[in-house]
Amino acid sequence: MSEKLQGYARQIAATRPPAGGIGIFWIGQAGFILRGQRTTLAIDAYLSPRETRRFDAPVAAAELGFVDAFLATHQHRDHLDLPQWPALAAAAPRARFVVPAPIVDRAAAAVGDGRVDGAAPDVPITIGDARITPIPACHGVDVADSYSFGLTPGEHRYLGYVVELDGVRLFHSGDTIRYDGMAERLRALDVEVALLPINGRSPEREAQELVGNMSAHEAADLAADAGVGAVIPMHYELFAHNSGRAGDLVDRATTEHPELAVHVLPRYGGMLYSARR
Repeated sequence: MSEKLQGYARQIAATRPPAGGIGIFWIGQAGFILRGQRTTLAIDAYLSPRETRRFDAPVAAAELGFVDAFLATHQHRDHLDLPQWPALAAAAPRARFVVPAPIVDRAAAAVGDGRVDGAAPDVPITIGDARITPIPACHGVDVADSYSFGLTPGEHRYLGYVVELDGVRLFHSGDTIRYDGMAERLRALDVEVALLPINGRSPEREAQELVGNMSAHEAADLAADAGVGAVIPMHYELFAHNSGRAGDLVDRATTEHPELAVHVLPRYGGMLYSARR
């Protein structure tokens, strides 16, 4: 790993957000580190090398000892990077690991019993100063079961997380398309900034067993309908065969939802976000 990338982990660890704000740092694909004043969360950290990656991960597992909890939204390997979880557990021996309840056993096999919390919709989890409320996501393990909430009726194998941290309410959707009642659910939770996928879906990609997501236009419409003030695009840049354009999200917001702010983060970059309330 280059010195530049090692510097990114140091930058995140050294960030001290002001009162009423958090640091939001993108680590590629759907991976983010949320830095509060006293609590730090990593969501969908995908660090493993892979031949089809366009860019290397900007941080290494051994550098993330300052993280208090690692969350995965579902079992796809670019969200639940199990080969890296033993190294994450060793680097951050007090950290918790949060996954959808149906895959707790798989996560526990990687990091040990007693460190994994199974997440279910509308059942909040508190870790340090963070309150995490899972909500359903509509996705699929493969195309045969897409687009659904799980492999069996009543199961929630794919989740998003609403994180309340230091006065900010942020939504990380995981992989999902919009479903009935989703905007209303987010509005009721008073989400103010949303991290949303924009790679979309197509018959050509589904023929390759690539379960898709919202498009950029759909992401902008969802955020506006949910009363979200700002959206950060994700899940569009890492794989050439499953990509999207942040510019399409900006264009949609500009023309249809001028009240919606769009923050396009650079690779290996982040921002400080202050609560709007």
